[in-house]
Amino acid sequence: MSMLTDKLGRPLQDLRISVTDRCNFRCTYCMPKEIFGKDYAFMPKDHLLNFEEIKRLGKIFVQLGVKKIRLTGGEPLLRKDLPILIEKLAAIDGLEDIGLTTNASLLANMAQKLKDAGLKRVNVSLDALDNTLFQSINDSGVNTERVLKGMKKAQEVGLEVKVNMVVKKGMNDEEIIPMAKYFKEQGMTLRYIEFMDVGQTNGWDFSKVITKKEMFQELSNHFELEPVDPDYLGEVAKRYRYKGTNTEVGFITSVSESFCSTCTRARIAADGKLYTCLFAGDGFDLREIVRSDATDETIKAAIVPTWKKRTDRYSDERTEETAKNRKKIEMSYIGG
Repeated sequence: MSMLTDKLGRPLQDLRISVTDRCNFRCTYCMPKEIFGKDYAFMPKDHLLNFEEIKRLGKIFVQLGVKKIRLTGGEPLLRKDLPILIEKLAAIDGLEDIGLTTNASLLANMAQKLKDAGLKRVNVSLDALDNTLFQSINDSGVNTERVLKGMKKAQEVGLEVKVNMVVKKGMNDEEIIPMAKYFKEQGMTLRYIEFMDVGQTNGWDFSKVITKKEMFQELSNHFELEPVDPDYLGEVAKRYRYKGTNTEVGFITSVSESFCSTCTRARIAADGKLYTCLFAGDGFDLREIVRSDATDETIKAAIVPTWKKRTDRYSDERTEETAKNRKKIEMSYIGG
């Protein structure tokens, strides 16, 4: 079949599936404790897509052009028996890559099972090496040692490991260089993420953003960096290599250098709603169709027009006003 593209000619190639809205961290810029406290009502179990439903949707999306699936959350390793789901997805004919975004607090004990099930790579969220600072950000008592141990184990069993650091002015900007030095030595790719206005609860404004240009300048005072060409259409990170090594550093520049024009991602939230943008306010309910007696062709016929009419380019259009006033769903619900 011909390539499925949206109104701006962007193909559907990547699918992110959130497997849970729960997380064992309470990061201040994502799930602050004052909102996501002990009494916060997470989704009931029967609202979540089950593994068979996820596999079915995964298979349909692959038939529509998806080449890569990434599992997200919340914290996806909180989802019971996750390796079973990965095994089901890995069996889909035509799927080229399965990844996982995690805070790595539970990774050390699960890395081998995940790899055996067919997982290829993990993206680990880590915002500081300094333990006191890291604990103040994640607000859950988990220390850096536990996260680094999980990453090491993942690397040992043969998973590719990348590190994602959200950089927020006044929160962790002093960690930009220590993180670069450490992960350069480890031979792991580190990616700096500009602080984004996802959801309604993270207190975002432009003054708290440190741009790629500023971070690159700071890094250039310590390292010699050379640009790396993108591997594929829709690659989000602006990539560089430490000269004389094969180790890379990258930047996710949603705020200062938008990449909407090449965005090839669809997202399925944990309750089965389909979103065509990370900054969306409304989703299309796939769970309802999947739990009816609909055939795969009927489900496909619902997905195709949703993508075809897609015009999302929020980061191109972002202003201080839209950031404050536009209703957006939370990162913990949609997945990163």
